Amino acid sequence: MSPLALLRRWVVDYFNRHEDEAARTFVSPDYALRIGDVVLAGRDEAWLPAVAEQMRAFPGLGMTVHRTLTGENWAAAWFSEHGASNGRIACWSGVAIYFSDGQRLTSCVAQEDYLTRRRQLLSGVADPVEPPAAAPWDEATKPRDVEAEKAVRDWLNNDWPADASGVRCDDDHITNTPLRFLVNHCEIDVLLSSGPDVAFHAVQRGVYGGGLDGAAGEAAAHLHVNGLVRVENGRVVSGRVIRDRAGLRAALLKAQKP
Repeated sequence: MSPLALLRRWVVDYFNRHEDEAARTFVSPDYALRIGDVVLAGRDEAWLPAVAEQMRAFPGLGMTVHRTLTGENWAAAWFSEHGASNGRIACWSGVAIYFSDGQRLTSCVAQEDYLTRRRQLLSGVADPVEPPAAAPWDEATKPRDVEAEKAVRDWLNNDWPADASGVRCDDDHITNTPLRFLVNHCEIDVLLSSGPDVAFHAVQRGVYGGGLDGAAGEAAAHLHVNGLVRVENGRVVSGRVIRDRAGLRAALLKAQKP
C-alpha cells in the first residue's frame, strides 16, 4: 500500500472517526511520533493514549487536509484540526511527514500550532478553516529535485521572518505578530522533495528576538520547524510552515523564572 493511501486511512478511517481499532490495522505497533521535543514511542503505550486525550478535550475533533506530497516511502500533509472544547471552538494547522514500510505507517514527525489554538480558546473567537485540497489522495510521486532541496536548506539557515512572501507561517497572517528568530545554524532532520515541492523538519538554533506573549527580551533557544514549500528558479516562493512556538514559549518562560 502506498504511503499516501496509508495517510488517507489515517485521516479518514482513524482520525475523523475517532477509531483506535482502525489505526491498529495500518499503524505499526512500534510507531513513534516526534512533535517538538516530545517523542511518543509505541502505538498502544504512548501515541494512541495521547491522541485520545486530545479527542476527549475536543469530542467532535476533525481534520481537513489542505495539501499533500508523497515519495517512495513517505507522505506529507498540511492539515488543520478543528473542534469545540467546553463550548469554545478552535482551528489550528499542522504539517506532518509520515513514513511507511510498504504495509504500515512506522513513524511521523509533526508540528501543530498549539499556540494559535490557545489564542482562540482564550478569546472565544475561532479562526476560519482554510479550503480543503480538491484531490489530496491523488497526488503523484515526482522525481527528486536536489536543487530544490538545496534552496530549502539555504532558506532555513536564514533569520525569521523569512524572505518569502508566498509562505504562510504559523498564524502571522491573522495576528500580524510574527515570531522573530535569529538563526545561527540549522539542523536538517528530514528533507524530502517530490519535484519542486519539498517537505522538511528542522531544528533552528539561535536567538529568540520577540513576538511571543510573556516572553520578553533576547535569549538563546532552539525552534522546531516543519513545512511544505515550493521552489521556483532556485528560491522558495510559497508553502506552509508551522513552528513549535508553544514549546519555545514554555522553555523561555521557564528560563525567566527566578
